[in-house]
Amino acid sequence: MTYIQFLGAAGTVTGSKHLINTGGFQVLVDCGLFQGPKEWRERNWQALPIPAQEIDAVILTHAHLDHCGWIPRLVKSGFKGPIYATPPTIDLCGVILPDSGHLQEEDAAFANKHKTSRHDPALPLYTMQEAEDCLQYFKPLEVGAVQRLNPDFTFSFVRAAHIVGSAMAEVTVRAGNGQRRLLFTGDIGRVRDSEIAPGKVVHSGPQEGESADLLVMESTYGNRLHPTTDPRPELAKLVADTVKRGGSVVVPAFAVERTEKFLFLLKDMMESGEIPRVPVHTDSPMAIKAVEIFLKYKDEFSEQTKRLIDRFGSPLTWQNFFFDQKVEDSKKINASQYPMIIVSSSGMAAGGRVLHHLAQRLPDPKNTVIFIGFQAPGTRGAFIKAGARTVKIFGQEIPARAHVAAIEQFSDHADTPELLEWLRTFKKAPAVTYLVHGEPAASSQLRLAMTSALRWKVEIAQWLQKVEVR
Repeated sequence: MTYIQFLGAAGTVTGSKHLINTGGFQVLVDCGLFQGPKEWRERNWQALPIPAQEIDAVILTHAHLDHCGWIPRLVKSGFKGPIYATPPTIDLCGVILPDSGHLQEEDAAFANKHKTSRHDPALPLYTMQEAEDCLQYFKPLEVGAVQRLNPDFTFSFVRAAHIVGSAMAEVTVRAGNGQRRLLFTGDIGRVRDSEIAPGKVVHSGPQEGESADLLVMESTYGNRLHPTTDPRPELAKLVADTVKRGGSVVVPAFAVERTEKFLFLLKDMMESGEIPRVPVHTDSPMAIKAVEIFLKYKDEFSEQTKRLIDRFGSPLTWQNFFFDQKVEDSKKINASQYPMIIVSSSGMAAGGRVLHHLAQRLPDPKNTVIFIGFQAPGTRGAFIKAGARTVKIFGQEIPARAHVAAIEQFSDHADTPELLEWLRTFKKAPAVTYLVHGEPAASSQLRLAMTSALRWKVEIAQWLQKVEVR
């Protein structure tokens, strides 16, 4: 029997892992970290229901931690097969995964020093070295190239338009008395052009005219609508008002692509006089490498983004823009009392150096925290965004008196109208669609929209559920 089992991102937004079993040959589509509520995060420490060494290959859709961040743990558990991804995704994983291991080592060391963990000693999920070791298993596959894994299993990548290098996985397997075509979307980027989706970076995709017998699709923004207005006036007012108060702006941002696009926008707005020229600090150990990868693949970007790159060149050369790699550099930021803009990961304030900046600047009403990405329920970022009066950072309750704002135009996820627009281009309706990578309310609302507008059969995937491919 050929089946799919949902090992993550079912009933929640994170931890994407979808197992395809074709009678003993087993392939994992994505291998991400769980983030958010403790009950999900604890599953990062649990073994998969099948031994890691029995998984034959991994197909990776893109380089966000909730899709790739469990790979070092999988390898540590005994996996030794190939990990297929696009060249940009491999380049990004070469930066993101070791950084993830480094941060987990730092968190474990902090917990041991300050006795903030119930585990003695606290251990990292994996180390920086273990993350670097897993990179040897990555195999590049260009978009559109067909890879045969065995006589009954082939796949190829198609554009997803989520982040640079992101792709959907088109899989063909033998099931029943014939072949079946499966489509795993990973995360789907904004569908419309930059005037309607002003935060859109990647231009190519998602690919239209698809055909699938079974569709596994994300539903992150199933119950949200993106603003269609230009984010610049709102951002200009937030920055100007904060500087006028003598405060600083803290922007939790994913280190890859979101940070780079935001930096280009800040530069453009400073040059045009829309915001005051204040120091901009990108506080991330991997920032320089991330910028270089971003510029290396600029052909994937929208015309608007290309124009900014052509006009301003590399952010590494800009005056008054600083990239802080060392801990000492990060500490100097917090020692300064002058207005500045601090862009730091992680984007959901789940970890990383942004926590030090939030711990220092959240209590002061002069400051502003701006979220420019999705905040998964249960994450620290979601609590701050929702208006929590205090938030726990490094084991202490920190008062949240700073101004808090969210600019939703920068999201890389298609919302319901955009998803429906893309789905209407399918050559035929899938026999069944399974919704993953969404909170229950988002998945339920998207299911209702799809069944009403398209008359498709749509189910919401459940964690550990097995579904037969007929």
